[in-house]
Amino acid sequence: MSRIGRKPVDIPQGVEVHLVGSTVTVSKGKVTLSQTINPIFTVKVEDQKVLVERPNDEKETKALHGLYRALIHNMVVGVSDGFQKNLEVNGVGFRAAKQGSKLVLSLGYSHPVEMEEPAGITIEVNGQNKIAVKGADKQLVGETAAKIRAFRVPDVYKGKGIKYDYEVLHLKEGKTGGKAK
Repeated sequence: MSRIGRKPVDIPQGVEVHLVGSTVTVSKGKVTLSQTINPIFTVKVEDQKVLVERPNDEKETKALHGLYRALIHNMVVGVSDGFQKNLEVNGVGFRAAKQGSKLVLSLGYSHPVEMEEPAGITIEVNGQNKIAVKGADKQLVGETAAKIRAFRVPDVYKGKGIKYDYEVLHLKEGKTGGKAK
């Protein structure tokens, strides 16, 4: 049995979980997330816990068992606490700014790079080189942070670019000026 799949998902105070057919909807206040589950799986809400049960022990069913439990857990955590990814902008003249709901990045190109906030995501700029991407949907937060990072991936020689705050860059040594024999 899947170790992840058999664990129940605890529902915190104030979070509501609704089952309609094969769709699981998790909500708290104005934040609502939903996920469609394969109809062969049984999802139950009992005693402030969500249980995902599988009908058989086929290889594909075992793999999806843990996946669906993890997706439901991420929805519960997302509506109660939310998710956050932090990015750093490194480089001379590189900076980030917020104009309304747009993120404006100066990354050494001939033009500023602009990105509109996706629905359900909040982008905050702390100082000129710190960006925080926040939201309830874990996948959307990670995807948005990856899109921002893709505007200028860190250079392996100088370290310039946009990187995650936990990312460690191992800089390469440049070419040596020796003569070939």
